[in-house]
Amino acid sequence: MAETLQDTSLGGLIRRYVSASGLLIIATVLALIFANLPATRELYAGLWQQPVHLSIGDFNVFSHSGHAMTLMDFINDFLMFFFFLSVGLEIKREVLCGELSSRQKALLPIIGACGGMIVPVIVFFCVCYGHPLMERGCAIPMATDIAFSLGVLSMFGKRVPVGLKIFLAALAVADDLGGIIVIAIFYSQGLAWQYLLGAAAVVAVLLLFNKLGVREKKYYMFFGLVLWYMVLNSGIHATIAGVIFAFCIPANLVKGTRYYAQKIRKLVNRYPEIEVTEADRDKAIVIDKNELQILRRIEKASDYLISPLQDIEDQLAMPINYAIIPIFAFANAGVDFTGMSFMSLFHGVALGVFLGLLIGKFTGVLSFSWLSIKLGICQMPAGGNWKSFASVCMVCGIGFTVSMFIAALSYPAHLGADAAEMLNEAKLGILCGTLASALVGAFLLNQTLPKGAADEA
Repeated sequence: MAETLQDTSLGGLIRRYVSASGLLIIATVLALIFANLPATRELYAGLWQQPVHLSIGDFNVFSHSGHAMTLMDFINDFLMFFFFLSVGLEIKREVLCGELSSRQKALLPIIGACGGMIVPVIVFFCVCYGHPLMERGCAIPMATDIAFSLGVLSMFGKRVPVGLKIFLAALAVADDLGGIIVIAIFYSQGLAWQYLLGAAAVVAVLLLFNKLGVREKKYYMFFGLVLWYMVLNSGIHATIAGVIFAFCIPANLVKGTRYYAQKIRKLVNRYPEIEVTEADRDKAIVIDKNELQILRRIEKASDYLISPLQDIEDQLAMPINYAIIPIFAFANAGVDFTGMSFMSLFHGVALGVFLGLLIGKFTGVLSFSWLSIKLGICQMPAGGNWKSFASVCMVCGIGFTVSMFIAALSYPAHLGADAAEMLNEAKLGILCGTLASALVGAFLLNQTLPKGAADEA
């Protein structure tokens, strides 16, 4: 069990992502520097093409269709599996007991997320219409980056009504689910049925574990990695395995929360009181075997008191936020500005992504939300008004992690030099669109939020 269980409350969610957003910014800046300094440009580009091996005899775990994965593949296909596993766990938790757990709570952020995905795709398609290769990137501007967006909102502290914070967090989660569906449907290649059947068999085993009451995380993690390998070689993008795996991890307890809580109380009451004098305060105390056994049973009952879903989500939080996502950003955010000018942003893929994030996300989230509220389907988030709500909608245009991920899928290296150039343009559009949305959103929030602490009732 993790030493400190992750705080899944709204405040905990924001604190979790705010510090992570700082590391993302540092990793992005370093990527841009390394990709453009003459002394490091070739080293940076060549680093990601190095092969990765984890061999057992002649079998390489990190292989795809018989070929060793490159370091970039390892990051985007393996490390990001854990990112999407975390996203899947978060979605499942929100659906079961969070902001997506009831129709009343979920409807507005889901409707807003739908608008925030549909309109940016339309904007991109209009800009790049008639060019089939460019059109592959339609889904790039549809994602909201939860770390950066909550980071911007946190700058205003208690001035932001809690209802608007909840809306943005829930919308970002729903948005991630939409991105996952798009990746699964539109970025899969030729299917290898033997691996698909293998993946289905692994899922069946995981569901059987659920049915039998198996709660040991080591078994789930082992079969989760087997599922990743099966999906990787099946033609479906490997990161989808993370989401499928997340929904196979149990969120309930075999005997219920009350049973384990009462058991812990009984065991604590059985443990003898120890009087420690001031002189002995810093000395080690040797306990007898009976006391040791009680402590072991308390520890085991404590482990059982936390569901596998929440425990795994907690254990993944730190490595994902402080290692995997910064590594992903460093590997993927390096835009080579060689041959580019300021005008590069105003045509093709870069313009489509830029406008999709800055205009499309804002227009889509605000218009769909406005219509649902005016029709009486949803209600304005508590403490919000149309001006502050529109400001939060602008922040939704901050797209980074999933946008970069979809860009890499849209313009893979095997499509040639034109695709590589478009990938570079897509990254430029993502960076500029994200920055513009953050700056405009922050300005609007400062103008529209109450000057004192918001009413959080």
